[in-house]
Amino acid sequence: MFRNVAELVELAVSQDKKISDIMIEQEVTVSGRSKEEVMALMDRNLTVMEEAVERGIKGVSSHSGLTGGDAVLLQKYIEAGNFLTGETILDAVSKAVATNEVNAAMGTICATPTAGSAGVVPGTLFAVKKKLNPTREQMIKFLFTSGAFGFVVANNASISGAAGGCQAEVGSAAGMAAAAIVEMAGGTPQQCAEAMAITLKNMLGLVCDPVAGLVEVPCVKRNAMGAANAMVAADMALAGITSRIPCDEVIDAMYRIGQSMPSALKETAQGGLAATPTGRALEAKIFGMPLNEK
Repeated sequence: MFRNVAELVELAVSQDKKISDIMIEQEVTVSGRSKEEVMALMDRNLTVMEEAVERGIKGVSSHSGLTGGDAVLLQKYIEAGNFLTGETILDAVSKAVATNEVNAAMGTICATPTAGSAGVVPGTLFAVKKKLNPTREQMIKFLFTSGAFGFVVANNASISGAAGGCQAEVGSAAGMAAAAIVEMAGGTPQQCAEAMAITLKNMLGLVCDPVAGLVEVPCVKRNAMGAANAMVAADMALAGITSRIPCDEVIDAMYRIGQSMPSALKETAQGGLAATPTGRALEAKIFGMPLNEK
């Protein structure tokens, strides 16, 4: 039904529908399932996300000891009321962290679009839930809107850190979340596209350099920053700010940047933060010897 963001927006505008409705219709057509079945399957994904956030904000630790407990610290910081930014954005950050801490602790999460970037979409969703008071159906549609933009990225660029760096994972997730926030807040399909573009173009070039090859450091905190980026970009788009570079061109640029990245910066743990003295020391502590010597 649509191959890129321009076609997605055009379908929504010409049919006077939301992005989420277009994505639901596509899922029905492609899967052969009824709308009720498609909605039920996404409802199940939403439940998995809810459970992961709830578990994470209570406190978890990874087996490696590299991550855990930061979501709890953020929630306590919010409760103290002395924060410098805003409660909604910090709540999104804490819940993004919570989800990825659960992933690092070998818990169940919903890849959105990948396990390593699974915190951004639910983190932002459950944060704006407090402010926008959506129905369950609107929360499910939030995920379909995210999915529509993720679908475009996956088919025109990449959502894989190994193929395109972290810009393809957390960058894509942040853009997906920003677009979905805009729709839930009452924005237009075009504003959803602007939010995606604003978010993604400010994460271009982000490398994938997991310390010890584990999806923990710096992955968890990158989800935190992705959530913050998504929230701010959504506000910018809702304010009427546009991206001078169209969304599809931003996605194409991300793909080309990923192709030009050296393999050391694409999930191999051979460069970036993974190759710092501390990164190598942590790797040796966890595995007994650096990965590149195995």
